Amino acid sequence: MVSVDKAVTARITKEHMHFEILVDPEKAMEFKRGKDIGMDSILAVQDIFKDASKGERAGAHELERYFKTSDIFRVAEEIIRHGEVQLTTEQRRKLIEEKRRQIAEIISKQGINPQTKLPHPVTRILNAMDEARVSIDTVKSANEQVEAVLSKIQPIIPIAFERMEVAIKVPVANAGRLASVMRNIATVKKEEWGAEYFFAVLEIPAGMQSEIYKKLNDLTGGRVESKVIREIPLR
Repeated sequence: MVSVDKAVTARITKEHMHFEILVDPEKAMEFKRGKDIGMDSILAVQDIFKDASKGERAGAHELERYFKTSDIFRVAEEIIRHGEVQLTTEQRRKLIEEKRRQIAEIISKQGINPQTKLPHPVTRILNAMDEARVSIDTVKSANEQVEAVLSKIQPIIPIAFERMEVAIKVPVANAGRLASVMRNIATVKKEEWGAEYFFAVLEIPAGMQSEIYKKLNDLTGGRVESKVIREIPLR
């Protein structure tokens, strides 16, 4: 349990009524992002407030009316999940930087430069985000923000999101590990076991072509043959 002097406020408004709790800022944000953390380790004080700074507590009847329960932990869970968690300046800076890099990595892996058919390095994408003065939302996930970031940086660097269908052929003797792992690194569109060879058609992000080819070669001792069947433009 975090001490009160290091806690921040999480709040929610329901029909013009304000409800607040005092929480560990890092654990509260981890819980908000889906991590399973007990409320007893997140809450600095096991109370629900109407105004935490004044110590004004919410009554059980008010909790029942607005949350359909007077259970402190269940109310706290709803406040964190659906309300706003106040962040310290340093925590906000770290969270924004973390999400910026996550977004840049997604774009680097899934997007390519349509002129060279190669992925843009993460650093180049981050620089374009700086130049475009991209704002990062601390609540939305990185995936939810990719589209908006793309629209801002595409005038600066050419980016196309494409997927590719790739046919692969591997000697049966080398295909065992490949067949079990490839579903984790690509979408398997078709597979077929022959007497001597294993065949498959995979759909992969164009920007991850080199990375996936290296993985396939590592799994098969370099005995994989591959051929691009078609490119699938997404945006």
